[in-house]
This record gives sequence, structure tokens and C-alpha cells, in this order.
Amino acid sequence: MLIQTHQFQQQETTYFLGESLMELGNHVNRHRAVLVIDENVEYYHGHHLHNWNKIVVPSGEELKNMATVDKIIDGLISYEADRKTTLVGIGGGMLTDVAGFAASIYMRGIPFGFVPTTLLAQVDASIGGKNGVSHGKQKNLLGIIRQPEFILFDYTLPLTMPAEEWHNGFAEIIKYACIMDATLFDYLENNKEKALARDVEVLQYLVEKSVAAKTKVVLEDELENGPRRWLNFGHTLGHAVEKLEHIAHGKAVAIGMVAATRFSEKLMNLPADQTIRLIKLISDYQLPVAFNSDKDAVFDIFKLDKKREKDVIHFVLLEEIGKATTMPIPIAELKLLLQEL
Repeated sequence: MLIQTHQFQQQETTYFLGESLMELGNHVNRHRAVLVIDENVEYYHGHHLHNWNKIVVPSGEELKNMATVDKIIDGLISYEADRKTTLVGIGGGMLTDVAGFAASIYMRGIPFGFVPTTLLAQVDASIGGKNGVSHGKQKNLLGIIRQPEFILFDYTLPLTMPAEEWHNGFAEIIKYACIMDATLFDYLENNKEKALARDVEVLQYLVEKSVAAKTKVVLEDELENGPRRWLNFGHTLGHAVEKLEHIAHGKAVAIGMVAATRFSEKLMNLPADQTIRLIKLISDYQLPVAFNSDKDAVFDIFKLDKKREKDVIHFVLLEEIGKATTMPIPIAELKLLLQEL
């Protein structure tokens, strides 16, 4: 196991990389903790945690809402949780987002930690302190930036995921490679067979590289005024596609990254062969590349994007594979770029 401690603005967070879920009791007192666990994780791994106070919630992105937060808060009340109780979110990205948000508002904030169980949650959702829920058509509209006390990374947990969910996690890893790590891009190209076969050593390398990349960006810019915006590469359009098509986050981000790379060709003179290389990598990891959504409906969601300031949206583009930049694109110009996709 590798232990890392990172000092964020308001909270020190400890990463337990390569630790087993069964060792959770070494890092939090089970008599002073409440677990929020999604039903799939409870089914596969709940028997390891039968002596803990547990709140089991249904899984699914459509349940990332205030009703689920209410269910968690009702559970905390039933366990008579106080301000020293630690809430531990065990599940995918939807679960960690909602659990972190519930912990942040219960009694004005109690300590919390995460055990991300999907590849997507391990490489992205659990890191960086963004907690929240969706509201109406707007993904993650309500939320707070607050860091967990710890994150426990058990590399065996994602191995029970369905194949589609497995592929889903690679979208965010490809994103890190695109925005800041050309070497990681090469590694993904050269190790795709092992990665898709769920080789644990390859998984460990990819998770640790991704965790390091995201943590570096967040430490530089926790409140998202500059470089942290790069983490939205593929997400502005991806979130809209995700909402409209009801597809998995990773699939939507994959489509969004291809679109953002096309925009980069026009606005940043990104060489077309770099776009082709990215499309091939995304396809190799069995993720979609084609944008087929209703463009007017996508544009309507764009207009309410959190990255909008007055008449521009801060859009993440690529100068080259491994190097991102942010450009304020006027809404009207974005509409034209969308029509050309």
C-alpha cells in the first residue's frame, strides 16, 4: 500500500493507494462512522462490512438528486450521528458525489471519506472535493467544494464491474492523457489489450497516474479559476449529450472530447492527425466517437453551463496531445461550431 497526504485549502486528505476494503476499520472507527453504500456494492462486497452502520441507496445517475440526499440524512438521524461522526461513501461517482454533499450539509458539515469502487470513480469522481447533485436538466447544478479526510483505493473493486462500466472509466484516463500527459497517451495505446483484459498491474498504473494528474491540477487551482478548468475537456458538450441521450458519463465525455478536438482544429490549428489518433484510441477502448444529438437541444443546455460568463463559455481545447488550453468562446460562435459537427 502507498500512503500519500495532500494539503488542500481547508482539509488534509490522505490517499490509501492499493489498500483493501476489508482494512477500512484501520482508517476509521466503525463505532463512530456511518457507511453510505450503493446497492450493487452491497450485493458484491457488503458481507465484508456487516458490523457497520449502513445506509444502502439505489444506484443510477438519475438518482443523483436531493431525494437521495434526504434519504442519507434520514439515515444519519436514525443512527443519531453527531458532528464527530464520519460518513464514508462506498460506490461509484454518483454515490461519492451525493455522500460528500450530504456530509457537507448535515449539521453544517461532518467529516467524510470515500471508497470509490468503479474505475471512473477511482480516477476522477472521488478526487478533488466536488460534491453535489443534479437538478432538472442541469448536471451537478447544486453542490460544494469540500475535501474528504481520506480516500481508500482498492484496485480489486472495479473488477466486478460490468464490461460497459469498465470501458466507461477509460474516458477520464484518456482525458488526463490529452490535457497534460502525452506519455500516458502512449501507454494507453501500447497497453490496450492488457487494460481491457483488466490486468491489475496496468489498472494500478493507470489509477495512480490519473490520481496524480488530477490531484496536481486541484492543488494548483482548487476553486477552478484557471488550470482546473482543463479537467472539463470533453465535458461541456459531454454533459449535454449525457442528459439528452441518457448514456453513461464516460461515453458522453468520449463524444465530447472528439467534438472539442474538432473545435481545436479550427480554433487552435491542432493537426488533423492528432484528432485521428484520439478517435482511434477512444474506439480501441470501445467508447463512442460520433456526435448524433439534437444540436438545438445541446445548445439550450450549453446556455446554462456553469463555465459560462455572460456571453462566453470557457471551452477547453488542445494545442497538442498532452497540452490543453482554455479559450473563451462566444455563445453565438459556439452555436456555429456545433452546426458544423
